[in-house]
Amino acid sequence: MTIDMAQFHQVFFEESFEGLDAMESGLLNLDMGDVDEEAINTIFRAAHSIKGGSGTFGFTSVAEFTHVMETLLDEMRDGRRQITQGAIEILLGSVDCLREMLMAIQSGQEIDTVRVAGHKKALDTELDGQGNTTSTLANDSADQCLGESATVIMPATAVQGWRIAFSPHAHLLKTGNDPVRMFRELAELGELSVRVDFQGVPDFHQLDPEECHLSWDLQIIGDISREQIDDVFDWVEEDCDLAVQALTVQQPVTQPSGDVVKDRPEPVAESPEPTEVAPLKAELPAPSRKQHKPVAKNVPARPAGSSSIRVDTEKIDNLINMVGELVITQSMLSLVGEHFSINRLDQLKSGLAQLERHTRELQESVMNIRMLPINFVFTRFPRLVHDLSAKMGKKITLEMTGEQTEVDKTVIELISDPLVHLVRNSLDHGIEMPEQRLAAGKPETGKITLNAYHRGGNIVIEVCDDGRGLDKQKLQAKAIEKGLIEDNMPITEQQIFELIFMPGFSTAEQLSDISGRGVGMDVVRKNIQTLGGNIEIKSEQGQGSVFAIHLPLTLAILDGQSIAVGDETYIVPLVSIIESINVPEDMVNRVAGKGETFRLREEYLPIIRMHEIFSVENVRATKLSEGLVVVVEGQGVRCGLFIDDLLSQQQVVIKSLEANFRRVEGVSGATILGDGSVALILDIPGLVRLSNQQAAKAQQYYAETA
Repeated sequence: MTIDMAQFHQVFFEESFEGLDAMESGLLNLDMGDVDEEAINTIFRAAHSIKGGSGTFGFTSVAEFTHVMETLLDEMRDGRRQITQGAIEILLGSVDCLREMLMAIQSGQEIDTVRVAGHKKALDTELDGQGNTTSTLANDSADQCLGESATVIMPATAVQGWRIAFSPHAHLLKTGNDPVRMFRELAELGELSVRVDFQGVPDFHQLDPEECHLSWDLQIIGDISREQIDDVFDWVEEDCDLAVQALTVQQPVTQPSGDVVKDRPEPVAESPEPTEVAPLKAELPAPSRKQHKPVAKNVPARPAGSSSIRVDTEKIDNLINMVGELVITQSMLSLVGEHFSINRLDQLKSGLAQLERHTRELQESVMNIRMLPINFVFTRFPRLVHDLSAKMGKKITLEMTGEQTEVDKTVIELISDPLVHLVRNSLDHGIEMPEQRLAAGKPETGKITLNAYHRGGNIVIEVCDDGRGLDKQKLQAKAIEKGLIEDNMPITEQQIFELIFMPGFSTAEQLSDISGRGVGMDVVRKNIQTLGGNIEIKSEQGQGSVFAIHLPLTLAILDGQSIAVGDETYIVPLVSIIESINVPEDMVNRVAGKGETFRLREEYLPIIRMHEIFSVENVRATKLSEGLVVVVEGQGVRCGLFIDDLLSQQQVVIKSLEANFRRVEGVSGATILGDGSVALILDIPGLVRLSNQQAAKAQQYYAETA
């Protein structure tokens, strides 16, 4: 009997990527000098499993590479070799290389043999006791058939610039990214020439102004690293086809021994001009950049969102039990239907109630299967903090709490990039240099904390640091300088913090390859809002900052309260509602041009008239005493929604309004009700912003006409 091994490949890849994550985490936690036998054993076992699996499936290149790693780990485990920082860095780089090899095999692409040979050379050099040197990552072909007395250094390849084929996907402009802004950043790195390709532009009557149909062939000359190029395109790597090719010249050969090595190519004389290269689109068929990222890339390439998840057998058992109960109820209802009479009406009602209960429980069981611990996102950050803190010369520790907090798989996949950007900002802008921290009376080691917890029907993810905090005066001055706000304009602390989410806004005094280019924070908020969430900031200058992301537990189903406003029906998330009350006129305070407030238990809350916000006609209640005020809270802000009446509570299936129509401020989505009509789901923080905007316009109008 022939066994098709391909059916087991997906399981192998998933287990291998999990093993690589375990290896990376273990290496980052190793103590210098002392051998922690259990930690080394954990790393060794993961490497051994990957080697065994790859050998079984015929992935010999992976098995051979992992064998060299295993040899180095075995010597550490036996105490024959001390743990050094150099060895850990080499092993971390090898983990990255191994991950890229597996990703290439999984996607059916060619393995980058040059990179593999470079990392293998570094491992061999460490095993030989020669330490880690940069040259060990060079091409291994120079070792072929050399005589013992000959000392030959192959012609060195010096990068003089880069050729970039950049072809955005049609939707790129809708993500908030601007190619012109990226070209501007490239021009700051070196001498840039740009050639645009119009072949993809459709006829005028088919042209969509919100889509990008152009592609570019870029050439940049200068002393520029590949990492700098990658950083410019970092946020669009999933939204474009990108090919990068080095423009190089050959440097003269150095041959100290004087011996002549035959059959070696003569060195090419150094030329001030880069070597001519063929058009990129002919030579590089837009490979995945994740396959060719440099070793020093801050965030190692990870597998794309997996199409499968692992589920605890207990969850499967619960689901099977629920299906069994549902089948029993269905059989009972079928029997009632076949022999129905008015005498069996109570039995029908009982069966329908039982069906409703079982359906709800089945729904909860199915949704629970999609829930994964947030640790799937958090695992990448120890490596990121380790690499960037070393690069910037800062001392930073990372603490993670609430890693087992569960959230929907879709949220897990989409929240990763915004979190990476927030952590990078904390590393670069938040945490000070050690000497600055000591001068401010702080410990020289800064701390970044990732925390996740449930609150109501939401998950809250916090990125906290004990750094310098946000400088409100500096933010306000920069906003005035850029013309975003007017001088002497009254503005709250929270509104000042909100300025950092405006496109192109940055207070960085100098650009870095970590952050400070004014691109990213606006995209961070846009991505979070796409998930139906919001982000809020708390900061104290000199003490640190907290960025709190509020997300729904699931993007599919919501517990909501239906409300009536005129002939329209809206859904308010149940977790946002505090209470509903009748407000008599004598409780209302009105300020000309600033709206209405009412007093509720020593607190003054603004009133948002829903029919005015959404321009609803035929409302039944225009006076506050005629309708109801629903007190709601979103992101720590309370307000009262003035409506005609409360309807029913129900679970609704969320449909994306932005995907099917366009984004509407104050609305997070839509749903289809039982009668087939469409109801909008309200976004409470968005409603507050919309109300404030309308109040500001009214205040301005009042001031102009007064």
